[in-house]
Amino acid sequence: MTLVLAGARILAGLGRLSDPATGDRRIPYRAELVDVVIDGDRIAAVVPAATAPAGAGVERIPLDGRWLLPGLWDQHVHFTQWAQTARRLDVSHASSAAEAAALVRRRAADSPDEDVIVGFGFHDALWADVPTRELLDAAAGRPVVLIAGDLHCSWLNSAAAQRFAPGSTEAVLREDASFAVTTLLAAADEATLDRWARDAARMAATRGVVGVVDLEYGWNLDVWKRRIAAGADGLRVEFGVYGDHLDRAAHLGLRTGDLVAETGGLLSVGPYKVISDGSLNTRTALCSRPYPDGGTGVANLSPGELVERMRFAVEHGLEPAVHAIGDEANRRALDAFEAIGAGGRIEHAQLIDASDIPRFARLGVVASVQPEHAMDDRDVADRLWEGRTDRAFPLAELHAAGARLAFGSDAPVAPLDPWAAIASAVGRSRDGREPWHPELCVSREVALAASVRSTVGPGQPADLAVLDRDPFGCSTDELRTMPIAATLVAGRFTHDTLR
Repeated sequence: MTLVLAGARILAGLGRLSDPATGDRRIPYRAELVDVVIDGDRIAAVVPAATAPAGAGVERIPLDGRWLLPGLWDQHVHFTQWAQTARRLDVSHASSAAEAAALVRRRAADSPDEDVIVGFGFHDALWADVPTRELLDAAAGRPVVLIAGDLHCSWLNSAAAQRFAPGSTEAVLREDASFAVTTLLAAADEATLDRWARDAARMAATRGVVGVVDLEYGWNLDVWKRRIAAGADGLRVEFGVYGDHLDRAAHLGLRTGDLVAETGGLLSVGPYKVISDGSLNTRTALCSRPYPDGGTGVANLSPGELVERMRFAVEHGLEPAVHAIGDEANRRALDAFEAIGAGGRIEHAQLIDASDIPRFARLGVVASVQPEHAMDDRDVADRLWEGRTDRAFPLAELHAAGARLAFGSDAPVAPLDPWAAIASAVGRSRDGREPWHPELCVSREVALAASVRSTVGPGQPADLAVLDRDPFGCSTDELRTMPIAATLVAGRFTHDTLR
Protein backbone atom coordinates (compact mmCIF):
# COMPACT_ATOMS: atom_id res chain seq x y z
CA MET A 1 0.00 0.00 0.00
CA THR A 2 1.26 3.47 -0.97
CA LEU A 3 0.29 6.34 1.31
CA VAL A 4 0.02 9.92 0.06
CA LEU A 5 -0.07 12.81 2.50
CA ALA A 6 -1.62 15.36 0.18
CA GLY A 7 -1.38 19.14 0.35
CA ALA A 8 1.26 19.51 3.04
CA ARG A 9 3.40 22.44 4.06
CA ILE A 10 6.94 21.24 4.80
CA LEU A 11 10.12 22.85 6.02
CA ALA A 12 12.87 23.55 3.52
CA GLY A 13 15.52 23.09 6.21
CA LEU A 14 16.17 23.13 9.93
CA GLY A 15 19.00 24.24 12.18
CA ARG A 16 19.90 27.70 10.86
CA LEU A 17 20.59 30.23 13.57
CA SER A 18 18.78 33.50 12.91
CA ASP A 19 21.05 36.38 11.97
CA PRO A 20 21.94 37.96 15.35
CA ALA A 21 22.62 41.32 13.68
CA THR A 22 19.23 41.64 12.01
CA GLY A 23 17.08 39.24 14.00
CA ASP A 24 15.85 37.88 10.66
CA ARG A 25 13.74 34.77 11.22
CA ARG A 26 12.56 33.87 7.76
CA ILE A 27 9.97 31.11 7.90
CA PRO A 28 11.75 28.21 6.20
CA TYR A 29 8.75 26.69 4.42
CA ARG A 30 8.57 25.69 0.81
CA ALA A 31 6.19 28.16 -0.77
CA GLU A 32 4.10 25.57 -2.60
CA LEU A 33 2.03 22.78 -1.13
CA VAL A 34 3.35 19.29 -1.76
CA ASP A 35 2.28 15.68 -1.71
CA VAL A 36 4.47 13.32 0.30
CA VAL A 37 4.49 9.77 -1.05
CA ILE A 38 5.25 6.96 1.41
CA ASP A 39 6.08 3.40 0.40
CA GLY A 40 6.53 1.06 3.33
CA ASP A 41 8.64 2.66 6.03
CA ARG A 42 10.29 5.29 3.80
CA ILE A 43 9.40 8.50 2.02
CA ALA A 44 9.45 7.66 -1.70
CA ALA A 45 8.91 11.14 -3.14
CA VAL A 46 7.93 14.73 -2.44
CA VAL A 47 6.07 16.16 -5.44
CA PRO A 48 3.92 19.23 -6.19
CA ALA A 49 0.43 19.01 -4.72
CA ALA A 50 -2.12 17.01 -6.72
CA THR A 51 0.58 15.23 -8.79
CA ALA A 52 1.14 12.15 -6.62
CA PRO A 53 0.07 8.79 -8.07
CA ALA A 54 -3.52 7.74 -7.52
CA GLY A 55 -5.58 4.63 -8.08
CA ALA A 56 -5.64 1.12 -6.71
CA GLY A 57 -3.21 0.48 -3.90
CA VAL A 58 -2.91 4.18 -3.01
CA GLU A 59 -4.44 5.74 0.10
CA ARG A 60 -4.67 9.51 -0.18
CA ILE A 61 -5.02 11.53 3.03
CA PRO A 62 -5.71 15.26 2.59
CA LEU A 63 -3.67 17.43 4.93
CA ASP A 64 -5.36 20.61 3.66
CA GLY A 65 -2.27 22.76 4.18
CA ARG A 66 -1.32 21.41 7.58
CA TRP A 67 2.33 21.56 8.63
CA LEU A 68 4.34 18.37 8.16
CA LEU A 69 7.53 17.93 10.17
CA PRO A 70 9.93 15.08 10.84
CA GLY A 71 8.76 13.17 13.90
CA LEU A 72 10.17 14.39 17.20
CA TRP A 73 12.66 12.57 19.42
CA ASP A 74 13.11 12.80 23.17
CA GLN A 75 16.83 12.23 23.58
CA HIS A 76 16.84 11.54 27.32
CA VAL A 77 14.07 9.58 29.04
CA HIS A 78 13.75 7.23 31.99
CA PHE A 79 10.84 5.47 30.36
CA THR A 80 9.75 2.97 32.99
CA GLN A 81 9.87 5.62 35.71
CA TRP A 82 7.91 7.95 33.45
CA ALA A 83 5.29 5.26 32.87
CA GLN A 84 4.88 4.88 36.64
CA THR A 85 4.81 8.58 37.51
CA ALA A 86 1.16 9.15 36.67
CA ARG A 87 0.27 6.60 39.35
CA ARG A 88 2.39 8.26 42.04
CA LEU A 89 1.54 10.99 44.50
CA ASP A 90 2.38 14.40 43.06
CA VAL A 91 4.34 16.44 45.61
CA SER A 92 5.88 18.80 43.07
CA HIS A 93 3.91 21.80 44.32
CA ALA A 94 4.69 21.28 48.01
CA SER A 95 6.27 24.48 49.32
CA SER A 96 7.57 22.86 52.51
CA ALA A 97 8.33 19.50 54.07
CA ALA A 98 5.24 19.92 56.23
CA GLU A 99 3.05 20.46 53.17
CA ALA A 100 4.50 17.37 51.49
CA ALA A 101 3.76 15.34 54.63
CA ALA A 102 0.19 16.66 54.60
CA LEU A 103 -0.22 15.37 51.03
CA VAL A 104 1.03 11.97 52.21
CA ARG A 105 -1.46 11.98 55.09
CA ARG A 106 -4.31 12.68 52.67
CA ARG A 107 -3.14 9.93 50.29
CA ALA A 108 -2.93 7.47 53.18
CA ALA A 109 -6.52 8.23 54.17
CA ASP A 110 -7.81 8.04 50.59
CA SER A 111 -5.93 4.83 49.68
CA PRO A 112 -5.94 2.57 52.74
CA ASP A 113 -4.98 -0.54 50.73
CA GLU A 114 -1.89 1.00 49.08
CA ASP A 115 1.08 -0.99 50.37
CA VAL A 116 3.74 1.66 49.73
CA ILE A 117 3.04 5.34 49.16
CA VAL A 118 5.40 6.61 46.49
CA GLY A 119 5.47 10.31 45.71
CA PHE A 120 7.41 12.26 43.15
CA GLY A 121 8.58 15.78 42.40
CA PHE A 122 9.62 17.56 45.59
CA HIS A 123 12.28 20.32 45.53
CA ASP A 124 13.65 20.63 49.04
CA ALA A 125 16.28 23.21 48.08
CA LEU A 126 13.48 25.80 48.24
CA TRP A 127 12.04 24.61 51.59
CA ALA A 128 12.57 26.51 54.83
CA ASP A 129 11.95 23.41 56.97
CA VAL A 130 13.79 20.10 57.00
CA PRO A 131 12.42 16.77 55.73
CA THR A 132 12.60 14.32 58.63
CA ARG A 133 11.54 10.74 59.20
CA GLU A 134 9.30 11.91 62.03
CA LEU A 135 7.22 14.07 59.69
CA LEU A 136 6.49 11.14 57.37
CA ASP A 137 6.06 8.69 60.25
CA ALA A 138 3.29 10.91 61.61
CA ALA A 139 1.67 11.12 58.17
CA ALA A 140 1.49 7.36 57.48
CA GLY A 141 2.36 4.18 59.29
CA ARG A 142 3.06 2.24 56.10
CA PRO A 143 6.23 2.73 53.99
CA VAL A 144 6.52 6.14 52.32
CA VAL A 145 9.13 7.05 49.70
CA LEU A 146 9.09 10.54 48.19
CA ILE A 147 11.40 10.97 45.19
CA ALA A 148 12.84 14.38 44.40
CA GLY A 149 12.02 16.03 41.11
CA ASP A 150 15.66 15.64 40.02
CA LEU A 151 15.67 11.86 40.78
CA HIS A 152 18.86 12.24 42.81
CA CYS A 153 17.47 12.03 46.33
CA SER A 154 14.56 10.40 48.14
CA TRP A 155 12.88 10.98 51.48
CA LEU A 156 11.88 7.88 53.46
CA ASN A 157 9.89 7.29 56.62
CA SER A 158 10.99 4.66 59.13
CA ALA A 159 8.88 1.87 57.64
CA ALA A 160 10.29 2.51 54.17
CA ALA A 161 13.85 2.63 55.47
CA GLN A 162 13.37 -0.70 57.21
CA ARG A 163 12.11 -2.31 53.99
CA PHE A 164 14.22 -0.63 51.32
CA ALA A 165 17.33 0.75 53.10
CA PRO A 166 18.00 -1.33 56.22
CA GLY A 167 20.77 0.12 58.31
CA SER A 168 20.31 3.64 56.97
CA THR A 169 19.73 6.35 59.56
CA GLU A 170 19.20 9.27 57.17
CA ALA A 171 15.74 10.56 56.28
CA VAL A 172 16.95 11.84 52.89
CA LEU A 173 19.10 9.52 50.81
CA ARG A 174 21.20 11.00 48.03
CA GLU A 175 22.80 9.74 44.82
CA ASP A 176 23.65 5.99 44.85
CA ALA A 177 21.81 5.33 48.12
CA SER A 178 18.69 6.89 46.63
CA PHE A 179 19.07 5.12 43.29
CA ALA A 180 19.25 1.80 45.15
CA VAL A 181 15.87 2.50 46.73
CA THR A 182 14.08 3.74 43.62
CA THR A 183 15.11 0.69 41.61
CA LEU A 184 13.21 -1.43 44.16
CA LEU A 185 9.98 0.49 43.67
CA ALA A 186 9.02 -0.82 40.23
CA ALA A 187 5.83 -2.85 40.08
CA ALA A 188 6.72 -6.50 40.61
CA ASP A 189 4.82 -7.77 37.65
CA GLU A 190 6.25 -7.11 34.21
CA ALA A 191 2.85 -7.25 32.50
CA THR A 192 1.64 -4.26 34.52
CA LEU A 193 4.77 -2.24 33.80
CA ASP A 194 4.58 -3.10 30.12
CA ARG A 195 0.93 -2.03 29.96
CA TRP A 196 1.83 1.30 31.55
CA ALA A 197 4.70 1.66 29.09
CA ARG A 198 2.32 1.15 26.15
CA ASP A 199 0.04 3.82 27.60
CA ALA A 200 3.00 6.20 27.93
CA ALA A 201 4.03 5.52 24.33
CA ARG A 202 0.52 6.25 23.08
CA MET A 203 0.53 9.53 24.98
CA ALA A 204 3.94 10.42 23.51
CA ALA A 205 2.54 9.84 20.02
CA THR A 206 -0.15 12.47 20.66
CA ARG A 207 2.73 14.96 21.02
CA GLY A 208 4.37 13.97 17.73
CA VAL A 209 7.05 11.76 19.31
CA VAL A 210 8.47 8.98 17.16
CA GLY A 211 11.52 7.94 19.20
CA VAL A 212 13.22 8.07 22.59
CA VAL A 213 16.65 7.46 24.04
CA ASP A 214 15.79 5.39 27.10
CA LEU A 215 18.33 5.87 29.87
CA GLU A 216 16.37 3.90 32.45
CA TYR A 217 18.65 2.29 34.98
CA GLY A 218 18.91 -1.46 34.40
CA TRP A 219 19.34 -3.92 31.55
CA ASN A 220 16.87 -2.52 29.03
CA LEU A 221 17.74 -4.74 26.06
CA ASP A 222 15.54 -7.56 27.35
CA VAL A 223 12.85 -5.18 28.60
CA TRP A 224 12.31 -3.59 25.19
CA LYS A 225 12.64 -6.84 23.23
CA ARG A 226 9.84 -8.21 25.40
CA ARG A 227 7.68 -5.12 24.96
CA ILE A 228 8.12 -4.96 21.19
CA ALA A 229 7.47 -8.70 20.82
CA ALA A 230 4.20 -8.11 22.70
CA GLY A 231 3.14 -5.43 20.20
CA ALA A 232 4.57 -2.20 21.59
CA ASP A 233 5.42 -0.72 18.18
CA GLY A 234 4.59 2.94 18.70
CA LEU A 235 8.12 4.25 19.25
CA ARG A 236 11.66 3.79 18.08
CA VAL A 237 13.84 3.17 21.11
CA GLU A 238 17.56 3.46 21.75
CA PHE A 239 18.43 1.86 25.08
CA GLY A 240 21.34 3.02 27.21
CA VAL A 241 23.86 0.85 29.04
CA TYR A 242 25.08 1.62 32.57
CA GLY A 243 28.41 0.76 34.14
CA ASP A 244 27.28 -2.36 35.98
CA HIS A 245 26.23 -3.83 32.63
CA LEU A 246 29.14 -2.52 30.57
CA ASP A 247 31.06 -5.81 30.55
CA ARG A 248 27.90 -7.67 29.58
CA ALA A 249 27.24 -5.30 26.67
CA ALA A 250 30.83 -5.61 25.51
CA HIS A 251 30.68 -9.43 25.72
CA LEU A 252 27.53 -9.41 23.55
CA GLY A 253 29.19 -7.13 21.01
CA LEU A 254 26.58 -4.38 21.39
CA ARG A 255 27.61 -1.22 19.56
CA THR A 256 25.88 2.14 19.65
CA GLY A 257 23.59 2.52 16.64
CA ASP A 258 23.26 -1.19 15.86
CA LEU A 259 19.72 -2.44 15.29
CA VAL A 260 18.52 -5.29 17.47
CA ALA A 261 17.32 -8.28 15.47
CA GLU A 262 13.65 -9.24 15.39
CA THR A 263 12.37 -5.86 16.56
CA GLY A 264 11.26 -4.55 13.17
CA GLY A 265 13.92 -1.85 13.17
CA LEU A 266 12.39 -0.25 16.26
CA LEU A 267 15.08 -1.08 18.82
CA SER A 268 18.72 -0.09 18.65
CA VAL A 269 21.69 0.15 20.97
CA GLY A 270 22.12 3.54 22.59
CA PRO A 271 25.01 5.10 24.51
CA TYR A 272 26.98 4.10 27.58
CA LYS A 273 25.60 6.26 30.40
CA VAL A 274 27.96 7.33 33.17
CA ILE A 275 26.88 9.62 36.02
CA SER A 276 29.83 11.84 36.90
CA ASP A 277 28.17 14.19 39.41
CA GLY A 278 24.86 14.81 41.14
CA SER A 279 22.13 17.42 40.65
CA LEU A 280 21.33 21.03 41.45
CA ASN A 281 18.40 20.63 43.87
CA THR A 282 20.28 17.95 45.82
CA ARG A 283 23.34 20.26 45.96
CA THR A 284 25.50 17.46 44.57
CA ALA A 285 26.20 18.89 41.10
CA LEU A 286 29.99 19.36 41.05
CA CYS A 287 30.85 23.05 40.86
CA SER A 288 33.98 25.17 40.89
CA ARG A 289 32.50 27.48 43.54
CA PRO A 290 30.72 26.45 46.74
CA TYR A 291 26.99 26.32 47.38
CA PRO A 292 25.62 28.49 50.19
CA ASP A 293 26.16 25.57 52.60
CA GLY A 294 29.86 25.49 51.72
CA GLY A 295 29.87 22.26 49.71
CA THR A 296 30.89 22.05 46.07
CA GLY A 297 28.96 18.91 45.11
CA VAL A 298 30.16 15.37 44.54
CA ALA A 299 32.32 13.60 41.98
CA ASN A 300 31.03 10.06 41.57
CA LEU A 301 34.25 9.10 39.77
CA SER A 302 37.79 10.42 39.86
CA PRO A 303 39.06 11.92 36.59
CA GLY A 304 41.14 8.80 36.03
CA GLU A 305 38.21 6.47 36.61
CA LEU A 306 36.03 8.49 34.24
CA VAL A 307 38.65 8.27 31.47
CA GLU A 308 39.14 4.55 32.06
CA ARG A 309 35.43 3.71 31.79
CA MET A 310 34.85 5.95 28.78
CA ARG A 311 37.88 4.51 26.97
CA PHE A 312 36.65 0.94 27.62
CA ALA A 313 33.23 1.86 26.23
CA VAL A 314 34.67 3.47 23.10
CA GLU A 315 37.00 0.54 22.49
CA HIS A 316 33.92 -1.70 22.46
CA GLY A 317 31.86 0.53 20.18
CA LEU A 318 29.69 2.26 22.77
CA GLU A 319 29.33 6.04 22.66
CA PRO A 320 29.85 7.67 26.08
CA ALA A 321 27.00 9.78 27.44
CA VAL A 322 28.30 11.56 30.53
CA HIS A 323 25.88 13.04 33.03
CA ALA A 324 27.42 16.38 34.03
CA ILE A 325 25.48 19.26 35.59
CA GLY A 326 27.93 21.47 37.49
CA ASP A 327 30.60 23.50 35.70
CA GLU A 328 33.44 21.47 37.22
CA ALA A 329 31.73 18.23 36.17
CA ASN A 330 31.36 19.54 32.63
CA ARG A 331 35.01 20.55 32.50
CA ARG A 332 36.10 17.11 33.73
CA ALA A 333 33.83 15.40 31.20
CA LEU A 334 35.29 17.46 28.36
CA ASP A 335 38.80 16.71 29.64
CA ALA A 336 37.94 13.01 29.53
CA PHE A 337 36.63 13.21 25.97
CA GLU A 338 39.83 14.98 24.98
CA ALA A 339 41.94 12.33 26.73
CA ILE A 340 40.28 9.42 24.90
CA GLY A 341 40.23 11.22 21.54
CA ALA A 342 36.59 10.42 20.85
CA GLY A 343 33.32 12.30 20.82
CA GLY A 344 30.05 11.47 22.51
CA ARG A 345 27.40 13.24 24.57
CA ILE A 346 27.22 15.26 27.74
CA GLU A 347 23.84 14.85 29.39
CA HIS A 348 22.36 18.01 30.95
CA ALA A 349 25.32 20.45 30.57
CA GLN A 350 23.50 22.86 32.88
CA LEU A 351 26.31 25.10 34.12
CA ILE A 352 29.30 25.66 31.85
CA ASP A 353 32.29 27.96 32.17
CA ALA A 354 32.63 30.29 29.18
CA SER A 355 36.05 28.85 28.33
CA ASP A 356 34.55 25.37 27.96
CA ILE A 357 31.76 26.33 25.53
CA PRO A 358 33.92 26.05 22.34
CA ARG A 359 35.26 22.66 23.40
CA PHE A 360 31.96 20.90 22.69
CA ALA A 361 32.20 21.48 18.94
CA ARG A 362 35.98 21.04 18.81
CA LEU A 363 35.81 17.66 20.53
CA GLY A 364 32.67 16.47 18.75
CA VAL A 365 30.63 16.33 21.96
CA VAL A 366 26.85 16.67 21.67
CA ALA A 367 25.13 18.83 24.27
CA SER A 368 22.18 16.61 25.23
CA VAL A 369 20.13 19.18 27.11
CA GLN A 370 16.70 19.53 28.68
CA PRO A 371 15.47 23.11 28.18
CA GLU A 372 12.41 22.64 30.39
CA HIS A 373 14.78 22.14 33.33
CA ALA A 374 15.76 25.78 32.98
CA MET A 375 12.19 26.72 33.86
CA ASP A 376 11.93 24.13 36.64
CA ASP A 377 15.29 25.11 38.15
CA ARG A 378 15.42 28.87 37.68
CA ASP A 379 14.51 29.72 41.28
CA VAL A 380 16.79 27.03 42.72
CA ALA A 381 19.60 28.16 40.43
CA ASP A 382 19.17 31.82 41.42
CA ARG A 383 19.57 30.74 45.04
CA LEU A 384 22.30 28.09 44.79
CA TRP A 385 24.21 29.45 41.78
CA GLU A 386 23.81 33.13 42.60
CA GLY A 387 25.82 35.33 40.27
CA ARG A 388 26.47 32.49 37.82
CA THR A 389 23.13 31.92 36.14
CA ASP A 390 24.21 33.75 33.01
CA ARG A 391 26.12 30.51 32.35
CA ALA A 392 23.21 28.20 33.19
CA PHE A 393 21.60 26.34 30.28
CA PRO A 394 23.63 28.37 27.74
CA LEU A 395 21.94 26.94 24.65
CA ALA A 396 22.46 29.96 22.40
CA GLU A 397 26.17 30.11 23.24
CA LEU A 398 26.62 26.38 22.60
CA HIS A 399 24.89 26.63 19.24
CA ALA A 400 26.74 29.76 18.21
CA ALA A 401 30.02 27.97 19.01
CA GLY A 402 29.06 25.14 16.66
CA ALA A 403 27.96 22.52 19.18
CA ARG A 404 25.22 20.13 18.21
CA LEU A 405 22.20 20.34 20.51
CA ALA A 406 19.95 17.36 21.23
CA PHE A 407 16.80 18.09 23.23
CA GLY A 408 15.20 15.78 25.77
CA SER A 409 12.99 15.86 28.84
CA ASP A 410 14.72 13.60 31.39
CA ALA A 411 11.17 12.35 32.05
CA PRO A 412 9.86 12.00 34.68
CA VAL A 413 11.91 15.02 35.80
CA ALA A 414 9.98 16.95 33.15
CA PRO A 415 7.06 15.67 31.06
CA LEU A 416 7.84 13.63 27.95
CA ASP A 417 6.72 16.43 25.63
CA PRO A 418 9.19 17.94 23.14
CA TRP A 419 6.99 20.98 22.65
CA ALA A 420 7.61 22.02 26.27
CA ALA A 421 11.36 21.78 25.61
CA ILE A 422 11.05 23.73 22.36
CA ALA A 423 9.01 26.49 24.01
CA SER A 424 11.45 26.80 26.92
CA ALA A 425 14.44 26.95 24.60
CA VAL A 426 12.82 29.62 22.44
CA GLY A 427 11.28 31.79 25.17
CA ARG A 428 13.09 30.94 28.46
CA SER A 429 9.75 31.57 30.15
CA ARG A 430 6.73 29.73 31.52
CA ASP A 431 3.59 30.49 33.51
CA GLY A 432 3.58 34.15 32.50
CA ARG A 433 6.92 34.96 34.14
CA GLU A 434 9.53 37.24 32.63
CA PRO A 435 12.09 35.43 30.47
CA TRP A 436 15.06 34.12 32.43
CA HIS A 437 18.28 35.23 30.75
CA PRO A 438 16.61 35.79 27.36
CA GLU A 439 20.04 36.31 25.77
CA LEU A 440 20.41 32.51 25.95
CA CYS A 441 17.29 31.79 23.86
CA VAL A 442 17.62 29.99 20.54
CA SER A 443 15.58 30.37 17.38
CA ARG A 444 12.68 28.10 16.49
CA GLU A 445 14.71 26.61 13.65
CA VAL A 446 17.44 25.61 16.08
CA ALA A 447 14.99 24.25 18.67
CA LEU A 448 13.19 22.12 16.08
CA ALA A 449 16.46 20.85 14.63
CA ALA A 450 17.50 19.74 18.12
CA SER A 451 14.24 17.78 18.42
CA VAL A 452 14.29 15.75 15.18
CA ARG A 453 16.60 13.27 13.49
CA SER A 454 15.50 13.30 9.87
CA THR A 455 13.99 15.50 7.18
CA VAL A 456 10.93 15.31 4.96
CA GLY A 457 12.57 14.08 1.78
CA PRO A 458 12.99 11.04 -0.48
CA GLY A 459 14.71 8.11 1.18
CA GLN A 460 14.12 9.45 4.69
CA PRO A 461 12.28 7.42 7.35
CA ALA A 462 8.52 7.87 7.24
CA ASP A 463 8.62 9.14 10.84
CA LEU A 464 6.44 12.23 10.69
CA ALA A 465 4.30 14.62 12.70
CA VAL A 466 1.34 16.53 11.24
CA LEU A 467 0.64 19.82 13.05
CA ASP A 468 -2.60 21.78 13.25
CA ARG A 469 -0.73 25.00 14.07
CA ASP A 470 2.09 26.87 12.37
CA PRO A 471 5.14 26.50 14.66
CA PHE A 472 6.63 29.70 13.22
CA GLY A 473 3.47 31.77 13.35
CA CYS A 474 2.30 31.12 16.90
CA SER A 475 3.27 32.47 20.29
CA THR A 476 5.74 30.73 22.58
CA ASP A 477 2.89 29.70 24.89
CA GLU A 478 1.07 28.22 21.89
CA LEU A 479 4.15 26.15 21.09
CA ARG A 480 3.63 24.38 24.42
CA THR A 481 0.13 23.30 23.46
CA MET A 482 0.90 22.45 19.82
CA PRO A 483 -2.03 20.36 18.50
CA ILE A 484 -0.86 17.22 16.69
CA ALA A 485 -3.18 15.91 13.99
CA ALA A 486 -1.23 12.72 13.33
CA THR A 487 2.03 10.92 14.04
CA LEU A 488 3.60 8.21 11.89
CA VAL A 489 6.41 5.79 12.75
CA ALA A 490 7.85 3.80 9.84
CA GLY A 491 4.86 4.78 7.73
CA ARG A 492 2.31 3.58 10.31
CA PHE A 493 -0.07 5.89 12.15
CA THR A 494 0.56 5.85 15.88
CA HIS A 495 -1.76 8.83 16.45
CA ASP A 496 -4.45 9.84 13.97
CA THR A 497 -7.20 12.44 13.93
CA LEU A 498 -7.27 12.70 10.11
CA ARG A 499 -9.10 9.55 9.11
